[in-house]
Amino acid sequence: MKDELQIAMADLDEERTLMLVEERVKAGYSSVEIIESCRRGVEVVGEKYSDSHYYLSDLIMSEEILKGVMRILEPYIPTNGSVKGLSIVMGTIEGDIHDLGKNIIIYLLRSSGYQVHDLGVDVTPERFIQAVNETKASILGISVLLSFCIGSIKKVVDLLEDAGLRDKVKVVVGGYPVNQEVKEFTGADFYANDVTEAMRIYREILEIKEDSV
Repeated sequence: MKDELQIAMADLDEERTLMLVEERVKAGYSSVEIIESCRRGVEVVGEKYSDSHYYLSDLIMSEEILKGVMRILEPYIPTNGSVKGLSIVMGTIEGDIHDLGKNIIIYLLRSSGYQVHDLGVDVTPERFIQAVNETKASILGISVLLSFCIGSIKKVVDLLEDAGLRDKVKVVVGGYPVNQEVKEFTGADFYANDVTEAMRIYREILEIKEDSV
């Protein structure tokens, strides 16, 4: 069965995407379910960009559409007014400007009351380490879309080791090209390809760390 919302997002059809989101909200779909359909559509956009069928302007357009989706969903995402003690650092690795998936995860984590420090895109390995030192973060989330940038994620993990921080920080990598092989190559602790799995991982890590505080 085809997912009409995923297709509309992949086709960069803003009007239809937002209409379908409104319809799904009224039909009782959860925010995460709706976001996941949009994320799969964005993944197609990323694939087309990697294959040179889409251009940078199309990536930017998909981000603008997604912002519209999030504005619709914002009232339906449970929020927690308190800010919890654990810090999370997130960013897109050096050489990559893709941040749609990262932004979704950040939005959901902040809505749950967690402190998320967003480093943005094209973040150097050294900047990740600096941010972990500055924030005392327990989790480091690294987003990647372009496969040739994966080597820089390994450098981040190596620098954590060199700085004596590796056993204090859980590293989560996310994005279209990541899999078990990427996890093992980079030395990351976890990987995720979709919003639901990523949120499960983050919540599991956070619960364990909160219990140990």
